[in-house]
Amino acid sequence: MKLPLKNIQGNKIGDVSVPDTLIKSNQSEYAVRQAVLAEMVNLRQGTHSAKNRSSVRGGGKKPWKQKGRGAARAGTIRSPLWRGGGVVFGPSPHRYRHKVSKKLSLLARKSVILDKVKNDKVIVVESLILEKGKTAFFKELLHAHGIENKKVTLLVSVLNENLSRATSNLSNVYVVNVNCVSIYEMLDCEYILLDEQGYNALIEILTR
Repeated sequence: MKLPLKNIQGNKIGDVSVPDTLIKSNQSEYAVRQAVLAEMVNLRQGTHSAKNRSSVRGGGKKPWKQKGRGAARAGTIRSPLWRGGGVVFGPSPHRYRHKVSKKLSLLARKSVILDKVKNDKVIVVESLILEKGKTAFFKELLHAHGIENKKVTLLVSVLNENLSRATSNLSNVYVVNVNCVSIYEMLDCEYILLDEQGYNALIEILTR
């Protein structure tokens, strides 16, 4: 199987091959779900916190005497029944970590990329070294490939300054190094745009 290799103007200038090992590999929705779940869980900060009755300041003295006031008895202002008192079973800071095996993570990446390839959602460009770091210039590139209004994940092996400037104001374009891209970032977009060097790096990762 081959994918068209295009220039910046959107014209086909050749082909890039998709390895048979990738084409014949199984797609697993389960692997994708587990990998994305792990990524989402690992993004959580875990800084949530609430004071329990031992953490609330004060409350060492009994607010009033036990009997004779006609009010309900009380032993401390730290009680969860009081406004400003401690929280029962409140959240405490802790780390959220969810691990998946390397084998499952690789299967998830293959599944996402293979799905994009089969649905013609992967665009390979000869080079993404831009002459100008202008947003309008990059918009013309997207228009030439028919994806100007689509959500695009741009995978590059090396991020040059002009490309960074040209894409910084585009809310529908997310630029990330091909070695660091998450499965969610590839799954969440409509199209994946790569240069030839980035495509070769991606194939190398998927066929290890």
